[in-house]
Amino acid sequence: MENKLPETIYDVPTPCMLVDLNRVKANCQRMIDRCMTLGVELRPHMKTHKTIEGAILMTGGNKRKIAVSTLAEAEFYAENDFDDILFAHPLISQRLDRCVALANRLEVFHVMIDSRYALESLKQKTLNSGKKWSVLLEVDCGYGRSGVPWDDDEAVQLVKMAASSHNIIFRGLYTHCGDSYTSCTLDVAKRQQVQDNTTNRLIGLKDRIKREGIECKTVGCGSTPSCSKPTKDMSALTEFHPGNYIFYDVMQMTIGSCAIEEIAVKIATSVVSHKASVNMFLTDSGFASLGADGVSYINSQPSGFTVFPDHPELKLIGMSQELGKVQPIEGKLDLNKYPHGTRLFIHPWHSCDAAMMHPHYYVHSGEQIIGIWKPVRGW
Repeated sequence: MENKLPETIYDVPTPCMLVDLNRVKANCQRMIDRCMTLGVELRPHMKTHKTIEGAILMTGGNKRKIAVSTLAEAEFYAENDFDDILFAHPLISQRLDRCVALANRLEVFHVMIDSRYALESLKQKTLNSGKKWSVLLEVDCGYGRSGVPWDDDEAVQLVKMAASSHNIIFRGLYTHCGDSYTSCTLDVAKRQQVQDNTTNRLIGLKDRIKREGIECKTVGCGSTPSCSKPTKDMSALTEFHPGNYIFYDVMQMTIGSCAIEEIAVKIATSVVSHKASVNMFLTDSGFASLGADGVSYINSQPSGFTVFPDHPELKLIGMSQELGKVQPIEGKLDLNKYPHGTRLFIHPWHSCDAAMMHPHYYVHSGEQIIGIWKPVRGW
């Protein structure tokens, strides 16, 4: 990475990721305001950007109450004076020593369990100075990923076992409303029904646990689609934990979470080859810089699975590792309009996926490059 910043978005090396600071600030403040209006606490997820600068904006400058998907993130934020960190990932014993170090270091470090294996692993690890593990039960409310099914008696049994453990404080429930993506289609009624089902299933489990004499102080749920367009039922939750909203992307736009004007990231790319015989040109941005998620939606809409914000006439029709294939949405391509070296910008389908491909992000205000954000990497 060069020491001197490029002057404008037209001067950056390609391919690279650009972050629109004004849009990021607006996205972060909008979510903070939304949670305040609903009376729900916000625990933003760091998985999309993994940077200090983004975390400060998402927490409103508080540097507290965040969720992470890797221990590398947790350690990175702990080293930079963040606290009240939730490791939102299933536990295995091989990671517990690092969890012990974080729990001893931080005022509050939360972990999740979804099995007796995870619970027993925690019970066998002692923390310093009489500290106890802060534990949430991860619940599967229908998405079918990790977590104990909301209607399984094992959920209540695990909570009872955790609450009675000598070195554990049971905090509450956590779920990811992943099925709010509704197969990446704009079906508002279906998404709202999913959100309400998820919320009501989680609240129902909380009530079952309460009948056992155990309080769930935290009842957390999230995903960017559900938290960007929350239903009234979701005000019964205590905590939201979305993450993608800091950047948004074409997928979120497609399902109605945001407008195109709210997408805060784009990949800068250059035209590198002309293929007049097949009505196409190539760019230097393939799946190594755009990410591969979303390729299956290439024919889901006229513009495909990405958007060229300044050239709505173009469509990314395919990728290899370092090359992107671009054709017009209709008609014959006038290659004279796109000479070799032409700078183009692409909103990615999935910004979390695209961001993972880049060692740093160029931050801009308008067309001016004003800084660089460097994310933590690894696990």
